[in-house]
Amino acid sequence: MTIREYELYVPTRTNQGRVIPAARLARLKKRLLKRFGGLTHFPQQNEGLWKWGNVTFRDEIVILRVLSGDKDKAFWRTLKKDLERKWGQQSILIIEREITMV
Repeated sequence: MTIREYELYVPTRTNQGRVIPAARLARLKKRLLKRFGGLTHFPQQNEGLWKWGNVTFRDEIVILRVLSGDKDKAFWRTLKKDLERKWGQQSILIIEREITMV
């Protein structure tokens, strides 16, 4: 069976360094659970580093993973824009993969 896997690299701080309230993550998880019926939350803090010009940026993130037979690009684009705006982020990474379940 082939399905889609989505990974959301969810920041724990705004671009200005303020801690994002835990309630926002709880609402996001509730939204994904309602839409897809399940998710996996990897709560350990992860560090993201990337370079833009001469500046190296650092992010603290947690990862949410969703499996779905639905290929609803509009949902993911809307979610990405909502999170960027409401969470004070320049960009939020969402990865989509096609996977085969054993």
